Amino acid sequence: MNAAISSMRRRGLKRTAVIALACGLSFASAATIAQARSLTMALASEPQSLDPLFSRTQNNMQTAENMFERLIEQDDNLQVRPGLAVSWRAVDPLTWEFHLRPNVRFSDNSPMSADDVAYSLRRARSVPNSPAPYSGAVANIARIEVVDPLTLRIVTKTPSPAFVEQIGLVYIVSQHATAGHASNDYRLPAVAVGTGPYRLARWIPGDRLELVRNDHYWGKRPIFDTCTIRFVSNDAARLSALLSGSVDLIDNVPPVTIDRLRRERNVTLFSGPSARLIYLALDSARDASPFVAAADGSTIARNPLRDVRVREAISKMIDRDAITQHLLNGAGLPAAQIVPPGMGGYDPQLQPDRYDPVGARRLLAAAGYPDGFRLTIHSSNDRFASDGDLGQALGQMLARGGIAVNDVVTQPYNVYAGAAARRSYSAFVFSFGNTTSDSAIALTNVLESYSREDGTGAFNRTRYSNPTLDRLLREASATFDPARRNQLLQQAARAGFGDYGIVPLYFPVDYWAARNGVIFHPNKSERTSLLFIETQP
Repeated sequence: MNAAISSMRRRGLKRTAVIALACGLSFASAATIAQARSLTMALASEPQSLDPLFSRTQNNMQTAENMFERLIEQDDNLQVRPGLAVSWRAVDPLTWEFHLRPNVRFSDNSPMSADDVAYSLRRARSVPNSPAPYSGAVANIARIEVVDPLTLRIVTKTPSPAFVEQIGLVYIVSQHATAGHASNDYRLPAVAVGTGPYRLARWIPGDRLELVRNDHYWGKRPIFDTCTIRFVSNDAARLSALLSGSVDLIDNVPPVTIDRLRRERNVTLFSGPSARLIYLALDSARDASPFVAAADGSTIARNPLRDVRVREAISKMIDRDAITQHLLNGAGLPAAQIVPPGMGGYDPQLQPDRYDPVGARRLLAAAGYPDGFRLTIHSSNDRFASDGDLGQALGQMLARGGIAVNDVVTQPYNVYAGAAARRSYSAFVFSFGNTTSDSAIALTNVLESYSREDGTGAFNRTRYSNPTLDRLLREASATFDPARRNQLLQQAARAGFGDYGIVPLYFPVDYWAARNGVIFHPNKSERTSLLFIETQP
């Protein structure tokens, strides 16, 4: 990653840069913000639910972490630190013991105990209609034993060296406030009860979320008394709100606006490299796919996306350098696997496919499609910077490579993600945000064969299946030796990406912009929450 980022610096980008453009606010000084202790943000993507266990997607998690906490927390670089658990240890290869933080209270002033943790972990196994469930994080739990109000032991089905990071992803909810309530009920402040620094005041879907300080928070007093999160999917409208002073901070800054923002006197720009993979998913498991047709538009006898040569051809049609340098204005690194350099499981042997439309046509012909076929591409349009434009660019590239693209359809993410989970698409843009120190959870969720019972393939929206990859991941999950575990993860990556289980595109460099006096700390998880915001003293 360091070499790549250094190269990007030469092209004018800054790594984890904070670009201060001027001092003072045109609409309010930093002192005024501190005195009022209120903040307004405009975010591109709205959560699908305020139930923190409904979905592991970034838009849900960045909202949840304002109000709910986990057993472990992570710093800006995804390194583990104590959260609601102050310590943990492996009693034996199958048993983990957790000691909880004392004197923690929920936002309704009720005490948090090991019973709430056990309840949350059990609930995470199956939340109805989840587009990105937590089931994979808790799949290895065989039994939970509450020893006392601040101690619990968890017995796993198999030895799991990464177990703490896995269950550490699960947000802890109040059993007495939430038992018997469906996800939709979390829109009510009396149900959305967590231990986080803020609590729910009001949610108006499609418009805004209002939070207030949790006076019972166990940690450092929250900076803001109130916060309003506006949901503004349109890039131009979000930017206009920032420049007019009606909001203090925005996320998903479009790369094409970066140069302009650098010239704005009252704006500070923040950026950092992401561990999120942007990829193209291909419906390779079904004989018939809903948005695939023969070249003449007739029904096709067999889904061409099932053929690895076709999937490889599609990868070769994609000019990743053009995407990262022109569409993203340099704010991206071409990708060939699920984690970037510097993370466990990264395999230097896997390199991005070279743009080769001629070679792609040869592969199509060898697979029996010399005239190509017809395909519709789907993408979100508010999930990450330029995602709608990315869908259009991919459509043009595939068309030049010999595939007739009928249409490129883009949708708001809170609609799009659910349809993708229901397998409504044939070729669609998606992403996975790595939230742990190696590739194990990412590979398990995105490429391992789907099994509701085992909790694997939770985000495998195409139902891709590769027995070699599955075997290697199972072995890695039970390997405590770090070097051997890393080797197995590299082999699993070669098996999955050599077979084009998904087509990796790039790792973004993310940008946030704020009025002067507001400081944002970029993080590899890409989350825009109050946990990463402060003001100048």
